[in-house]
Amino acid sequence: MTRVAMKNQELSKIFNEIADYLEADRVDFKPFAYRKAAITLETMEENVAEVYANGGLDALENIPGVGSSIAEKIEEYLQTGRIEYYESLKKSLPVNLEEIIAIEGVGPKRAKLLFEKLGVQTVVDMEAAAESHKIAPLSGFGAKTEANILDGIEFLKRSKGRLLLENILPRVREISERLRTLPEIEKVEIAGSLRRMKETIGDADFLVILSPKAQKEGAKRIMDFFTSLDGVEKVWGKGTTKASVRMKGGYDMDIRVLSPRSYGSALQYFTGSKDHNVALRRIAQDKGLKLSEYGLFRGAIMIGGKNEEEIYRMLGMSFVPPELRENQGEIEAAKVGKLPRVIGYGDILGDLHCHSDWDGGSNTIEELAAAARARGYQYIGIADHTKFLKIEHGLDEKALEARNKHIDKLNKKMDAEGTAFRILKGCEANIMPDGSIDINDAALEVLDFVIAGVHSNMKMDKVAMTERMIRAMESQNVDIVSHPTGRLLKQRDEYPLDFDKLLETAKKTQTILEINSSPQRLDLNDLNIRRAKAAGVRMVINTDAHIVGQLSFIEYGIAQARRGWAEKEDIINVHPLPRLMAYFKKQP
Repeated sequence: MTRVAMKNQELSKIFNEIADYLEADRVDFKPFAYRKAAITLETMEENVAEVYANGGLDALENIPGVGSSIAEKIEEYLQTGRIEYYESLKKSLPVNLEEIIAIEGVGPKRAKLLFEKLGVQTVVDMEAAAESHKIAPLSGFGAKTEANILDGIEFLKRSKGRLLLENILPRVREISERLRTLPEIEKVEIAGSLRRMKETIGDADFLVILSPKAQKEGAKRIMDFFTSLDGVEKVWGKGTTKASVRMKGGYDMDIRVLSPRSYGSALQYFTGSKDHNVALRRIAQDKGLKLSEYGLFRGAIMIGGKNEEEIYRMLGMSFVPPELRENQGEIEAAKVGKLPRVIGYGDILGDLHCHSDWDGGSNTIEELAAAARARGYQYIGIADHTKFLKIEHGLDEKALEARNKHIDKLNKKMDAEGTAFRILKGCEANIMPDGSIDINDAALEVLDFVIAGVHSNMKMDKVAMTERMIRAMESQNVDIVSHPTGRLLKQRDEYPLDFDKLLETAKKTQTILEINSSPQRLDLNDLNIRRAKAAGVRMVINTDAHIVGQLSFIEYGIAQARRGWAEKEDIINVHPLPRLMAYFKKQP
């Protein structure tokens, strides 16, 4: 990985941690500034090191969300590899803060209190304190919180060792592009769970074919290049055609040089999943064949392997898209030509869940609209939070009305200019514990669409949570339910919910369920997407973007939809505006 690409991610992580330390010290305002800078760095297309190299400190200060103080810290890190302010914060609170606050319900302030009162520095310390019931007596905790902490620790144990798709895919793609520049390489593919676009990833696999013009030592030079990439912490192994390394980000990478005649069978094999591959090998055996990463054989004679398509064809199957290869019915469907025509990565025409600077987002509505147009969208929905979420600067009725008027002016201006693009007036309202909506019906009725979601009281029992969601969906003004099951990957499970009743109500009320593309959510998951599709419930793929760079998260939501077998007919925002509007409850 190039040094410049790593710096964006490294600085984003550091600034988020600085914000955590500041929150632990109950510092006002500064944490928000550091988190805003972190989001910008994580999602910006430019490499921050190149920005600095080309324009110095002034160029850094021109990055959205980066003021002079943060720009100076970026400069310090790029020059020295460290930030003294960050190091001093860590010394003042010697706690593995990233690990501790990953436990649901334990924020920076609680982490500091537990350190001061009980000496908790790690998750192991936290578990021991909770199991010995030392946490419950502390002010602000109690027995229920202590039990929830233990549940959160168990959840962390289950998800340990895997990274979010967002944390690894961009870096791996950049390495792939760098490999493509090597004269020794003709072809490069990313395989494994990354190619299947799984929600969390354990490692990365690269498959390459040597260029016909490559010299005898070509493979060795590829191995040398791969094992010397910036960010390699340890070389697990290095041979003539394979190398394995451990990366600074906490994951392993493998590279293999393959024969062109076996490339397709190897790509199929190393893409997986294991269960899918086992099923394919059984089919081959039933036909008197043998399938391996080296090819498809009848006896000692190789009859296929150059490309994946011929492997599936020779086994009597239609080609299975990588995202579907989980042995969850795709084998049987491929045998009879009944695989879904899953939604494509270029099919979305607009994003309906975007937050503007009206509710604390980083960008103006104009900037969001311009970014959406640049992506080729026909519309964008501005879905700012409503008044319950004060921490998100939620809009009350008066503020929402003012924002609506601003959007009307922007649309009129585009109409006058002949611009075929529309900004839709929406909101993301909060579903209160009793299922009511936190803003009055009069404010909702004038919107183009209404999203509603649960953002509080997530520990309700299954019956109460289900009734809460049902009541919200029965509202004439609620068109879409955002992140319907409330999960956060590697942070918390779905809240208790009777999903079958949710689907029944969604179908009856024509309420649309969101596939939230945020890499931390990816909610609905793939299995629930299949259940929604089977129930005839429409879905929408949104990003929940709080900054223009997060509009690119749509890829993750589309991948999730594909993994859930969703087709274009299942997703409403594949349609032009007139048909899109017909899916909303309030019709003209």
